[in-house]
Order: sequence, then structure tokens, then C-alpha cells
Amino acid sequence: MAWWINLFLKLFFLLTPFFVLSSFISMTADYTPGRRRLTAIKMTLAIIVVCLVLFWFGAALFRIFGITLDSFRVGTGVLLLISAIGLVRGGGTGGQEKEGEIAVVPLAIPITVGPGTIGALMVLSVELPSIGTKMLALSAVAAAAIATGVLCLLSEAIRKILGENGLAVLSKLTGLVIAAIAAQMILMGVKAALGAPQ
Repeated sequence: MAWWINLFLKLFFLLTPFFVLSSFISMTADYTPGRRRLTAIKMTLAIIVVCLVLFWFGAALFRIFGITLDSFRVGTGVLLLISAIGLVRGGGTGGQEKEGEIAVVPLAIPITVGPGTIGALMVLSVELPSIGTKMLALSAVAAAAIATGVLCLLSEAIRKILGENGLAVLSKLTGLVIAAIAAQMILMGVKAALGAPQ
């Protein structure tokens, strides 16, 4: 149970929920409450589908491209670190579209499931060899996505309570946690590549 909770928390922060929340509030500012809720639900479903596909086919992708786990762990850590720096420095979401369907692109991809999250899911799929642990990990992935979606469903109430400055602070804290996770992944990959004990 402790392993599941730890994995859930890591995945939750990897999805950068407070950054997603601030992006969601900004991009749905002109929406009606009903359309905002529908967008949040669609976004959550899209996140779950994308994450599960990446998780299941991560090992196959490693074999196809001949990439080692340690090298990919280092590369993923670097991407996560870049994402974390962007969050801490207050990076924007890029081109924000007010019209059209935004639940899948850009909210689910790449704002929520960015390059760092994709890499982390692929690494996780290789690190868990048994079906039982993979199923537990999948439930943690789904729970993290649902938790992010619930935050967006509560976006209006949260915005009123925290204000824009409060959301900015939470986004920066998320960046700090991701930076720590990224540093750990890089160190593990380098140690394994050098043959040092982890």
C-alpha cells in the first residue's frame, strides 16, 4: 500500500496538476459552467488513455529503438528537469486556443502529459516485470489522472479561494518536487551506467 501511495504521489506531481489547473482556468475563462465541466471530463479521459498506452507499449518501444533503460532514464530526467525549471520560473502554456476542442490538445497533450511524463511512464513500464505490479501501477496512473481532473472540475471554486497568486505559488512548488524526482532519475541512470551500486 505504501508503494502504491508513493507511486501515486510521484505520478500526480509528474502531471503538474497545479500548472494544469492554472492553464485550465485561463483557457476556459469564457466557457459556461457546463462546457467547463465537460472539457475537464474529456481531458481526464484523454490523459488516462494516453498514459495507459504509453505504459503498456513502453517496453516494446525500447526494443524497437534499441534504447537501454539507463540511458533513457538519464534522458528522461533531463527533460523533467527542464520542465521543472520552466514551472519554477513561471513558464507559459504556449499557444492557448479559445475556440475549438482543447480537452485533448493542448490540455491533455502536451500541457498535462508532456515529454517528461511520457519518458517516466516508459521507464516505469520496463522497471515493473510482473503483471500484478503493472496492474497496481496502472491503477495509480488512473488515480493520478482522475485527481488532476477533479482539480479542474473544482477550478472555479479553487480560483476564488487561492487567487491567481496562490495558483502561481502552487505551480512553483510542483516544479520543485519534479526537479527532485528528475535529479534522482539522472543519478540512478548514471550510477547504473558506471556500474556503481544504487
